[in-house]
Amino acid sequence: MTKSLYIGSSSACFELENTAAYYSGKEYTVTLDGEEVFSGCENVFSLFGLSPETAYEAVIRTGETEEKVTFTTASESCCVSVRDFGARGDGKHEDTAAIQAAINMLPDGGRLVFPAGTYLTFPLSLRSHITIELEKDAVLLGSTERERYPIIPGVANGIPFAGFEGIEEDSYQSLLFGAYVSDIAVVGQGKIDGNGQNGDWWKEFRNFPAKRPRDIFLNRCEDITLHGITVCNSPSWHIHPYFSNRVSILNCLVSAPKISPNTDAIDPESCKDVDIIGCRFSVGDDCIAVKSGKIDMARKYKVPAENHTIRNCLMEFGHGALTLGSELSAGIKNVSVTQCLFRETDRGLRIKTRRGRGKDSIITEVLFDNILMDRVKTPIVINMWYNCVDPDAHSEYVWSREALPVDDRTPHLGHFRFRNMVCTGTEAAACYIDGLPESPIEKVELENIQFTYAEDAKPAVPAMMEFAKPQCRMGLYINNVGEISVSNVRLEGVDGEPLIAQNYETLTTKEFDA
Repeated sequence: MTKSLYIGSSSACFELENTAAYYSGKEYTVTLDGEEVFSGCENVFSLFGLSPETAYEAVIRTGETEEKVTFTTASESCCVSVRDFGARGDGKHEDTAAIQAAINMLPDGGRLVFPAGTYLTFPLSLRSHITIELEKDAVLLGSTERERYPIIPGVANGIPFAGFEGIEEDSYQSLLFGAYVSDIAVVGQGKIDGNGQNGDWWKEFRNFPAKRPRDIFLNRCEDITLHGITVCNSPSWHIHPYFSNRVSILNCLVSAPKISPNTDAIDPESCKDVDIIGCRFSVGDDCIAVKSGKIDMARKYKVPAENHTIRNCLMEFGHGALTLGSELSAGIKNVSVTQCLFRETDRGLRIKTRRGRGKDSIITEVLFDNILMDRVKTPIVINMWYNCVDPDAHSEYVWSREALPVDDRTPHLGHFRFRNMVCTGTEAAACYIDGLPESPIEKVELENIQFTYAEDAKPAVPAMMEFAKPQCRMGLYINNVGEISVSNVRLEGVDGEPLIAQNYETLTTKEFDA
């Protein structure tokens, strides 16, 4: 069966319903009203160049089987080209004023099209009820002149406008900046390129007068769709939904060099109802990091990250493929990560927190299911000793192994389920879970998982914490957890004890083989 994820006025996105991770396992072709328009083997595919308010019939053929899907595209009030407003798209002349004028003047329900070309621009402000379409070979290219990027206040007259890494801080305006807007779609086969490699964004950035911009920043927005586009080379995080609701990121590519600093792909922060489906990531930091702020911001707003669906995604080369934290002081609940493929990331499923995140830093209802990993150094990490980001990250309060008093700074991790996973080429450790002695993780379930170690495995630190030692072909390390359940788990090529469990209340093993 095939279901629709998004039907716009000029594009549509569909998902094959099966149990395979990212790839369907069989190549298929798609014809649209009798004309072949697409072939591939990914579980999520898109159609572009559609006409508004038009009925279509798509046929998906796999071998000798076929399925018909009918759909009707959405209506729109108008469609205009950015070139009608004077944008040149030659990559040399600055097009900021022309593009912003077009965005400002577009009627509600209108679509602004960027034809093929390179549109050199400074930051742009989005407005509600519009669609922006980047056609194939259209590039929205960020200028490298940092001094001309406006600085947006973290808070002005009590109104929040910007933030980064869990704190309301002044930030350079992002390339596409949305604040308090709704009903926006950015679609197409084109590219949003932050151009971070050609400016000074990736150099000495800790000495800048404000936090670096993102390619796309959405502050307190609603009903946002990003479909099909490529987002790349951001000065910092690529896509940052911030206190926003109903955000869909579908069949997008997010990329940056492995050496680029803090270039997370997507970091939804204190957001509700986020869908990230059919996307591919290759970046210099975490591929997806779900966040909910540091303790001061969490106390002020008390907005957790809630209802996130991550499915049929391919994540490559980042530090963590799917991360929760470390800024999660308002809590995270109801996160589902399924049918994903991870390749050559440092860590696979990564939860990171630390003392100081606070009593509202409660993580519950988290499911990781049906996931493939290849050459991931440590597939599963839950780390309550994370030693980065904060000024006191290396303090004794963070690293002390003594059971400290539980107070309003103490985080809490609940129930985590890891099941139906195949991990090949494991290097450092299969699983590294380390809770706090005063606040043990409630429950960890490992079910139907196979770990196979790389023959050429090299030592690496499984989790970022003080005094961490490199490991190589380590088995399951689980410390400070209330309930541990290990069922149908197999380790092939482990060195040393296959299961090192310490400071737990109950341990259940069934069909555990090493």
